[in-house]
Amino acid sequence: MHTLQESYRGLSLIMSLNWDRLLFLVAIAAALMTGAFLGSL
Repeated sequence: MHTLQESYRGLSLIMSLNWDRLLFLVAIAAALMTGAFLGSL
C-alpha cells in the first residue's frame, strides 16, 4: 500500500509540473484537427 501511495504522489507531482505542456499539446492537436476539417470543406 505504501508503494501505491508513493507512486500516486509521484504521478501527481509529474502532472502538476507538466500540466501546461499537456495543455499546449492538446491545443496544438485541436488546431491541427480544426485546420484539417476546414481544409476538407
